[in-house]
Amino acid sequence: QVQLVESGGDSVQAGGSLTLSCVASGNIYSTRCMGWFRQAPGKEREGVAVIYRGGGTAYYADSVKGRFTISQDNAKNTVYLQLNSLKPEDTAMYSCAADLFYPCSLSTSPYQYWGRGTQVTVSS
Repeated sequence: QVQLVESGGDSVQAGGSLTLSCVASGNIYSTRCMGWFRQAPGKEREGVAVIYRGGGTAYYADSVKGRFTISQDNAKNTVYLQLNSLKPEDTAMYSCAADLFYPCSLSTSPYQYWGRGTQVTVSS
């Protein structure tokens, strides 16, 4: 079992920045990949950024490349998502997920554990 708790969501104006954190506990040493996903009202959940826990290789959705950065501090069991140059279309519930078995993917299906999410609202 892996437990995930997100924090850092807020309401900001367009162009602003936020840093989201996801603290993991439990059987984290078996985790292969950590990811950030988001879901806007009326839309499907989508992958934003994912990172291999061991090597640190990261992948991003095209919509956030150059604006968002995923990073991790394994000593603190924490994964971060730095959000810069925020746009109103970035408004969503952002959730952290952990995968123990599969290669990192921006698809939601491989992930076994999910946090409850943290809300990001961007106003124009």
